[in-house]
Amino acid sequence: MNAPSSPAGLAAGLDFRQRLMAMLGLCCVLIMVALDQTVVGTAMPTVVADLHGFALYAWVGTSYLLTSVITVPVFGKLGDDHGRKPFVLTAIVLFTAASMLCGLAQDMLQLVLARALQGVGGGMLVATTFACVPDLFPHTRERLRWQVMLSASFGLANAIGPSLGGFLTEYLGWRWVFFVNLPVGVVSLWLVWRFLPVIRHDERPPSRLDWQGAVLIALFLGSLQLTVEWLPQHKSPLLLAALAGLGLAALAALLWWEKRSPNPLLPPSMLSHKGLAPLFGLSLLMGFGMFAVMYYAPLMFQAGFGLSPNQAGLLVTPLVVFITIGSMLNGRIVQRMKHPTRLLGLGLLMFAATAALLARTSPSTPHALIFANMMMGGLGLGLLMPNLTIFVQQLAPRQQLGVSTAMLQSTRMVGGMLGTAVMGAVVSHSFRQNVEAMLTARHGEGWRSWLADPQTLLNADSLAQFRHAAAGADGLLAASRELLVDAIHYSQWLVALGLLLGLWLVRKVPAVRLDSAVPEQELRHE
Repeated sequence: MNAPSSPAGLAAGLDFRQRLMAMLGLCCVLIMVALDQTVVGTAMPTVVADLHGFALYAWVGTSYLLTSVITVPVFGKLGDDHGRKPFVLTAIVLFTAASMLCGLAQDMLQLVLARALQGVGGGMLVATTFACVPDLFPHTRERLRWQVMLSASFGLANAIGPSLGGFLTEYLGWRWVFFVNLPVGVVSLWLVWRFLPVIRHDERPPSRLDWQGAVLIALFLGSLQLTVEWLPQHKSPLLLAALAGLGLAALAALLWWEKRSPNPLLPPSMLSHKGLAPLFGLSLLMGFGMFAVMYYAPLMFQAGFGLSPNQAGLLVTPLVVFITIGSMLNGRIVQRMKHPTRLLGLGLLMFAATAALLARTSPSTPHALIFANMMMGGLGLGLLMPNLTIFVQQLAPRQQLGVSTAMLQSTRMVGGMLGTAVMGAVVSHSFRQNVEAMLTARHGEGWRSWLADPQTLLNADSLAQFRHAAAGADGLLAASRELLVDAIHYSQWLVALGLLLGLWLVRKVPAVRLDSAVPEQELRHE
């Protein structure tokens, strides 16, 4: 029988109202994070046009992802050792305050720095919020019933996010894309502070955190990010070589240190596990493709096709809505399949097809076809995202369940960081190179400073000034739009190819047996 002081005993002692209110607080947290991920992409073209900084376009996403991916393993471990409630509360305050700073940013550098701070809060929330649910509901069947609330919250945020981002940007201004987090943050802060209990699963003193590993992770990912960003900008070869060398040295030191650390953030046994390694690789590819599509499809729709932010948001909405629908369908069929890992291959094929069809989309493509394509991509992601988590938790050693789940989230974030950075470099380099060639052929080199920056295609004032100043302005603008669309098309072909390579990883995933039994460790609360 469980002792009253055990985690299971503490959870069992909570009444229905406290559990419900605590779950509502977690739902608000999830809505806040999910909204931020979906509304920002739709608003970004307008943000760039207002703050004049296309060179930092990708950094608005990658700075958030970079700080998130570093904080996820750190605070996942801290939550295990100290209980998750203090870190959920801290994360809500930090995320909400950073959202306000994002909305008050006066230039792109300020926005990038505020997004980096917001990423710290977002990483803390990802690392702790989902782990609170097993704390509240130790038994699997009960947990599955209550998790419907989280699925509904995630679906609601995904459904309204792109359209809300477009609406706020078009009618209230892009700053409200960030200010919308403030009331949600206040509500979630009160609910979590008032109703979420503090539960620790280990009576031993907290272990020492692997700060050395965290610093080495930050050095490696930061160096990688800067190298990718600066390579197409013709920075000093010596600087690029130094950055690449620093990144390789940090990676080598990280691998060396984690093998010797008594409490590693990235256990080497996880990376070398024959079943888990391909799943981590698939998570990396999924994050790469998902963020590359979600950040650059709205840019193509607005700057390339000339659609409004609201129209672009509506076109992206089916992608995020059908992620939730696909996840719900997956939950009904995955346990009935003899070979459930085949769903990973199906999801990859569907999302790769979405990226390939985006690479064939033009301004004349009917919006209904774009809708259908986005629906297919969302269903594909809905088959990938939950199954990666399910299979990792089934294959991981029981004593490393939390670590393996945190590593899966981290690899997805690293993939997202690389997706936005690499595709940002590809799009920027290809567009500028082609614009310069087009202007040289048309003897319009004097307009290079205008047309080499896509914000001219997004900002109404810039468009009006250019049309007034340049002879044959409409022809030059139309040609520039076509070149931007071509650059984004090229990036989406690369995404599709990368996703197809993931089919090789799917073949490496061992057979997984799913059962609905309560995991053994849930029944052993001493």
